[in-house]
Amino acid sequence: MATGRNHRPATRSRGIPEATVARLPLYLRALTALSERSVPTVSSEELAAAAGVNSAKLRKDFSYLGSYGTRGVGYDVEYLVYQISRELGLTQDWPVVIVGIGNLGAALANYGGFASRGFRVASLIDADPAMSGKIVAGIEVQHTDLLERIIADNGVSIGVIATPAGAAQQVCDRLVAAGVTSILNFAPTVLSVPDGVDVRKVDLSIELQILAFHEQRKAGELDTEAADTAAPAAPPAVSVTRRAAEDADDDTEAGPDGDVPAVMPA
Repeated sequence: MATGRNHRPATRSRGIPEATVARLPLYLRALTALSERSVPTVSSEELAAAAGVNSAKLRKDFSYLGSYGTRGVGYDVEYLVYQISRELGLTQDWPVVIVGIGNLGAALANYGGFASRGFRVASLIDADPAMSGKIVAGIEVQHTDLLERIIADNGVSIGVIATPAGAAQQVCDRLVAAGVTSILNFAPTVLSVPDGVDVRKVDLSIELQILAFHEQRKAGELDTEAADTAAPAAPPAVSVTRRAAEDADDDTEAGPDGDVPAVMPA
């Protein structure tokens, strides 16, 4: 099986928009679920709903792949799984190194989805000498001193950074200098990389903050709706006799307390 260093995805050369590329994994996940249930075909509407997009956008995305489906039948699920996997480069073997084997790094190493999606964890690397030699997810952790040799020996082009923020840029620089051209960054910092190096940042705290924003907005909308649907407040009470007195002619005879009776005697 080919390695990642010798084969690059064809999406850029074929002119597929980045927004479409970002949605391809969503389609693949939905299609894989259908395949596991032995569903042979799927309509654009059904697949779009499963992927969380509208059907017109899905059909436009698939047109870049040269896949148009069959009218009245839909899309062949197995063929689409293969086609999207090929476009994403998942029909190859992509060796990956994970740098930083703390709680997050160890969780990533134990993630079973890598192998089934075309990725092989080639090495786990950590700067702590106490971690060297430990077995995590069946792989021996190696010291960062060996980083460059590990990348060269395994033909690694994808690196995962799960270090503290303060160490991330230095690790990134070493990965790039050793030949890594794609980086998945879990460290809570922005990395500076040269042209030709792709970085995808995963920041769970930012995602939670965005969700908090939406929750706050929804709560505000509910408060506004509640205020709009509440019964209108009664106008300030004004004495009938006082209003009558203000509107009465000058020759109106006042009552004993200076107020004008609500009903005047005949």
